[in-house]
Amino acid sequence: MSPELVSILVLVVVFVIATTRSVNMGALAFAAAFGVGTLVADLDADGIFAGFPGDLFVVLVGVTYLFAIARANGTTDWLVHAAVRLVRGRVALIPWVMFALTGALTAIGAVSPAAVAIVAPIALSFATRYAISPLLMGTMVVHGAQAGGFSPISIYGSIVNGIVEREGLPGSEVTLFLASLIANLLIAGVLFALFGGRKLWARGSVPTDGATGEGDAGPADGETPGPGTDATSGTATGTGPATSGATPATPATPTAPASPTAVAVRPGREAGVTGGTGGTGGTGGIIRLTPARIATLTALVALVVAVLGFDLDAGLTAVTLAVVLSTAWPDDSRRAVGEIAWSTVLLICGVLTYVGVLEEMGTITWAGEGVGGIGVPLLAAVLLCYIGAVVSAFASSVGIMGALIPLAVPFLAQGEIGAVGMVAALAVSATVVDVSPFSTNGALVLAAAPDVDRERFFRQLMVYGGIVVAAVPALAWLVLVVPGLG
Repeated sequence: MSPELVSILVLVVVFVIATTRSVNMGALAFAAAFGVGTLVADLDADGIFAGFPGDLFVVLVGVTYLFAIARANGTTDWLVHAAVRLVRGRVALIPWVMFALTGALTAIGAVSPAAVAIVAPIALSFATRYAISPLLMGTMVVHGAQAGGFSPISIYGSIVNGIVEREGLPGSEVTLFLASLIANLLIAGVLFALFGGRKLWARGSVPTDGATGEGDAGPADGETPGPGTDATSGTATGTGPATSGATPATPATPTAPASPTAVAVRPGREAGVTGGTGGTGGTGGIIRLTPARIATLTALVALVVAVLGFDLDAGLTAVTLAVVLSTAWPDDSRRAVGEIAWSTVLLICGVLTYVGVLEEMGTITWAGEGVGGIGVPLLAAVLLCYIGAVVSAFASSVGIMGALIPLAVPFLAQGEIGAVGMVAALAVSATVVDVSPFSTNGALVLAAAPDVDRERFFRQLMVYGGIVVAAVPALAWLVLVVPGLG
């Protein structure tokens, strides 16, 4: 048995053990990287750690640290209230606002993970507050980022168009951009319909003036939990809309969320009420800007400007800003370090370290070359799309496109398949799967989700990511490649 095949089988074993024994997949992957790297690939420790995603580690830690501080001092509550006022209280529009925001950021030059890192924590706070499915909100953010990800001035678009030009292939910047935009827009529409969008429309508007409204969540950090709320974790044990006026919410019969659209709703929270330092300034429901919140908002804007305007690292910038806020307001930030999603960090870094071992020992190249050597161009095309999707679900989307596009050159040169459609299909297949919790974007969404069962949310993202991996490459091939046959 070849070393490449052994490494793939070990990866399958890691998945099976993690899903059947509830062992952290990242820890298993570190062990697999050590075993395969040492015994099969003859790598030393330096070679194994070469695949450790240090940049992603810092991004996950830094961004979740910064937004944990924002949640603690009530800044995210202020943002939630302001955004709801912006859409005139129409809860159903909030996921689309997040979709458009991340799409705009990537279209003008933001790296997709940076845009998701900025928007996801705010979007998931909306989801918790207004009983929107976290799966719907998180995937809308990721698909929004990919919708704008291939504009002619975007990072992804510039890289792929540069590869196409270097390989001497015919290309179309507009086709590439529109293919990704339309694909992600259609997927977002399906998600919205399936995961509670129609119910959100039926709910109409929520109050935007500080009054209590249906769908508002429970007490913020620092407040006394209301009826039906677990006093230890602050997580709801039941659901039920708050009543109008000043009447407290009536507790519902304790039930556990039973569907992918279910989310822990904490009864009794008013749309404008928040806890944390500073309170509401005595306004009885209107969130006031305190010095800590103003500083936190300034830090969030600084993060956007630093990443988009000065091309600084999102993780290092976020850590620095979080440290500054922690130093100025230590009481607000005391618990923030503990709220960093450490289990997610272990999971993602472990899996990507093992993928790095696969790349180091040539498994990825071996698989790609095996497909590229198939004598039937149309079959090779769909297999390359699937390889791009599967590998990208665990590794760099741009990295796998940079490897697969050159592998497609031999049969594209035969003229039987259109290069423009093939490149667009590879781009869509390799990026739309970034909803996987093992990819950077999916990991950011998982880490940013507050007040949810994180293991359950991880499984939801994994199942949804698997569906996308199984369905989208075939559809992209059918729509973009098959019509381009020579």
